[in-house]
Amino acid sequence: MPLEALKTRCRGCALFDTAIGPCCIAWNAQAIVAVQLPEANPASTRARLVRCTGPLEDGEPPPFAQAAIEGVQSLMQGGSRDLREVPLDMTGVPDFHQRVYAIARRIGPGRTRTYGEVAQELGDKALARAVGQALGRNPFAPIVPCHRVLAANGRPGGFSGGSGVLTKLRMLAIEGTSPSGTLALFD
Repeated sequence: MPLEALKTRCRGCALFDTAIGPCCIAWNAQAIVAVQLPEANPASTRARLVRCTGPLEDGEPPPFAQAAIEGVQSLMQGGSRDLREVPLDMTGVPDFHQRVYAIARRIGPGRTRTYGEVAQELGDKALARAVGQALGRNPFAPIVPCHRVLAANGRPGGFSGGSGVLTKLRMLAIEGTSPSGTLALFD
């Protein structure tokens, strides 16, 4: 997504605590524009979000953003919220990515699909790599739960949020699932 388009859409942001660390969320008047999973510390988390959005004022989240924060917090504590009700501003998000994100949003907590299965739903299993690339650019994790999409044979695959694959595995463990061939790291 062009940086300038994202910068002009944001109204404010807020850091918030979760069971996996501090996240940051940005919004405009109607919808969530971006979410950042935890980095090494709160300042790093906010800084990574702002690299994508441009400078933002910290602010009091409007009701829809507060509901999104509470949903993410619940999910990161093992709740079964699917967060599909959270409004997302997809302005500037490529059509293909939007289609991938719509499929990912239908994957409920504790469930997983593979990149190939998402690609097949899009009409061509050969799109699996493009699905992974789209999920790697997901600005809405975990509202768009890209952590629930795995590589072939149930392997974790990649993850661009937070501490990479370790964050993905931790989020899956919180939801009560783990990819094939991985140990439960966070009992």
